[in-house]
Amino acid sequence: MTPRLDAIGMVASDMAASVAFYRRLGFAFPEGAEHLPHAEAGLPGGLRLLLDTEETVRSFHPGFRPGKGGGAGLALLCDSPAEVDAVYAELVDAGYRGEIGPWDAAWGQRYAVVLDPDGNGVDLFAPLPAPSPE
Repeated sequence: MTPRLDAIGMVASDMAASVAFYRRLGFAFPEGAEHLPHAEAGLPGGLRLLLDTEETVRSFHPGFRPGKGGGAGLALLCDSPAEVDAVYAELVDAGYRGEIGPWDAAWGQRYAVVLDPDGNGVDLFAPLPAPSPE
């Protein structure tokens, strides 16, 4: 038997804020998820994004202490470099913290990082067009 990735779990200090943030990025959390202690959104390929409140995690791990970011992160592929810019701007305009503004990375991608309500990085990226031959 070989374990296989089934879900990505994250702890939310404010479930409503986290669900709202991830819904803005297209994650389909069910109606009312913002009021639940555990919420799931299905992802392409059968994976799931799981959010649990701090209280839920403490129910089975009493010594749990939340950190501020750096505990998990997601990387979201955008359709184009322009979409990276647009999604980043939309989130920052909505009040979310931009960690790294859009830039053309040396590895050939348009890249940006926005923080979710718990300080976890969400990378936005898209391949840059191939340079035209001279």
